[in-house]
Amino acid sequence: MTDKISRRDVLSGAAAALAASALGGVPTRLLAATDDWRVDLAHPARAAGDLMLGVPFEKHATVRIAIVGTGLRGRSVLGELLAIDGVQITALCDVVEDKVRRAAAMVTKKGQPEPALFFDGPRAYEKLVQRNDIDFVYTATPWPFHTPVALAAMRAGKHAASEVPIASSVEDCWELVETSEKTRRHCLMMENCCYGNSELTVLRMVREGVFGTLLHGEAAYLHDLREILFEDRDEGLWRRIPHTKRNANFYPTHGLGPVAQYMGIHRGDRFEYMVSMASGEAGLSEYRAQKIEKGNAKWNETYVAGDMNSSLIKTAKGRTILLQHDVVSPRPYSRLNNLQGSKAIFNDYPPRVYIDGAKGGEKWTSLDDLNKQYEHPLWTAVGELARKNGGHGGMDYVMAYRLVQCLREGLVPDFDVYDAVTWSVPFPLSEESMRKGSAPIKFPDFTRGAWKNTTLQGA
Repeated sequence: MTDKISRRDVLSGAAAALAASALGGVPTRLLAATDDWRVDLAHPARAAGDLMLGVPFEKHATVRIAIVGTGLRGRSVLGELLAIDGVQITALCDVVEDKVRRAAAMVTKKGQPEPALFFDGPRAYEKLVQRNDIDFVYTATPWPFHTPVALAAMRAGKHAASEVPIASSVEDCWELVETSEKTRRHCLMMENCCYGNSELTVLRMVREGVFGTLLHGEAAYLHDLREILFEDRDEGLWRRIPHTKRNANFYPTHGLGPVAQYMGIHRGDRFEYMVSMASGEAGLSEYRAQKIEKGNAKWNETYVAGDMNSSLIKTAKGRTILLQHDVVSPRPYSRLNNLQGSKAIFNDYPPRVYIDGAKGGEKWTSLDDLNKQYEHPLWTAVGELARKNGGHGGMDYVMAYRLVQCLREGLVPDFDVYDAVTWSVPFPLSEESMRKGSAPIKFPDFTRGAWKNTTLQGA
């Protein structure tokens, strides 16, 4: 899964430079004028009659998809989509021509016509979205482009989806919400971890009452990315930049998305406020000292982000969530993915459950032992194909399959623009909490109160 670096990869410094500027600085509109965390984040919200909650897709016999960003992740997503019936890839875009052409070859190899190709600069996506043979624009670019591409797609009449996170400022979150509502186009964040086998099995157990009253969850992205962050290609060209500019949880959604699904966030509960703190920085500095030759430009960087970022979230129903981020320490991979209820507890890595009153006393039961009873219908239907063809243990295939199913059958998507921004907004909110000495910071209510009356939808 490695690509050789080319001169153009480095010269796609236009993209890298834009990434650097877009990730810099502290968001400006965070609190109401009182600076009191108990006051909702002020915003001139429109009437709630035009919300995108519970809005189905129109039916598409064939789903015509364009992909912006055809690097490693973009081509991985492309492979999943090409394996699903009823999908046509009509356009591709990247700042590197070679990457676009490699992606186009994947399309034609599947017997589809060559898609339209766009590679003339970092804003080429603005031309792509104007085409009339696109139903859905999928963004797999570096983070700073997620919001601009999604906005451009919706304004051109296309449904939009983004890799994670979908935004890095409160302002961008509100703009995505307002644009989705105004254009009546869906804006989704494709959180693949919501479609893992363990996550969907636990979700089914929650909905069948196995956990009783939900009390606490734990969510994280704990992944040793030091080697990737210091590479001179792919994510190494841009993903280290946030660590030099902001002290925050840069990547909250992989852990938080599944826990939000368990707790029915925006379906009877919502995140109310959070407090955050971070450890000191050592991981990147020490790795650089061990691995990077003196004189390399990376020695001009100063890392300001703490290695371990920890937050506590309180929900309107009084539940608590531990949220963590650490990508620069030696460790086995974990998203925590824990859930505590009044009748059962689930701990992941490895996935195991304890149910009150279970035979054998206080002992963990492997989640695999409960799969026959509680495996989610999506995995029952396509799990074999997913395990053979899908990335990340099959969850990527299940995610792509479900997206196409919703588009073809005219279903309500499993999550919406309100989920996308709420799972992403801990990025700037954690930063603001730490700036204020770990003060509580109120979550925006992007649904403007509609979460109280919205019922569960989706898979």
